[in-house]
Amino acid sequence: MEQLIALVSEKTGLDAEKAKQAVETVLGFLKDKLPEPIAGQVESLISGEGAGDLFDKGKDMLGGMFGK
Repeated sequence: MEQLIALVSEKTGLDAEKAKQAVETVLGFLKDKLPEPIAGQVESLISGEGAGDLFDKGKDMLGGMFGK
């Protein structure tokens, strides 16, 4: 999540604390609006856990969509 906070800070010019608040607000909104399994995957991706698994699943799904 630190990378995302740094990116938001860099792109917006916000200080690190305000960027952190912005990121936490958006993540909270997404978790409230997304179905639980997807919200859990977003949380894992942001925290750096399971990003490889999520990437592999997405790659498999896209491959299936395009007949590969």
